[in-house]
Amino acid sequence: MSGNNLALRVVSAAVLAPIAFVSAYVGGWPFAVFWGIAAIAVLWEWITLVAGTKYWLLFSSCGVAIAAAGLVAWLNRPVAALLMLGLGALAGAIFAPNKRRIWVTAGMGYAGAMLLAPMFLRADDEFGFAVILLLFAIVWTTDILGYFAGRAFGGPKLLPAISPKKTWSGALTGGLGAVIAALLVAAVFGPFNKLAIGVVAALLSAVAQLGDLLESWVKRQFGAKDSSRLIPGHGGVMDRLDGFWAAALTACVIGLWRGGFAAPDRGLLWW
Repeated sequence: MSGNNLALRVVSAAVLAPIAFVSAYVGGWPFAVFWGIAAIAVLWEWITLVAGTKYWLLFSSCGVAIAAAGLVAWLNRPVAALLMLGLGALAGAIFAPNKRRIWVTAGMGYAGAMLLAPMFLRADDEFGFAVILLLFAIVWTTDILGYFAGRAFGGPKLLPAISPKKTWSGALTGGLGAVIAALLVAAVFGPFNKLAIGVVAALLSAVAQLGDLLESWVKRQFGAKDSSRLIPGHGGVMDRLDGFWAAALTACVIGLWRGGFAAPDRGLLWW
């Protein structure tokens, strides 16, 4: 990566990270709007990538479903929000080109998870902010340490056929750093089980890296380097949130499994 591109990444992160943090702290409709915009941007990038730029009816129908899902999730109707995503996936299958229906349906699920996983986790005021901050710490630490450790130590490649620059040294260093960052964040919010938080952090760090590789694989299927050019130095929104998407979805599944829709945040944190 060139020095100019690294500088752009730093500036973009310096602008976007505080917005993400403040919206997570405030919660409520600002948080819903932030992730709704992110999800619709991801949806646009995905549809443009897999189907092209001319399918505005396809994007509009799926985008309306995403917005409706965010609205009803904010109104604390999680099942209705999931149903809205299902209707959006159906609309996508109807309006997508024949050879791209599976891809478009998958994109609706991808963008929908980007929206609803953080919203479900943040819905409870008691520990919702702690969970989102924990996710930020895990994903950002994994990404930053993985990048610099990979450049500093080099070594065997992780999956060169999909992402030729990622190394095992970067992956392991990022994962270890994510565990430490998660333990530090968790200690601020309560006397959580340190072993459980460490295991969860290691899992979410690994999943975040898999999310990054998955997005790289999708882009390779369509000959694209970036999902778009919306964020200077980063490419697209999907490029920036691929790891967070995967970690948030996994965290949400664990939280819902243990705490249900009433308390997925506590389901993730208390063991």
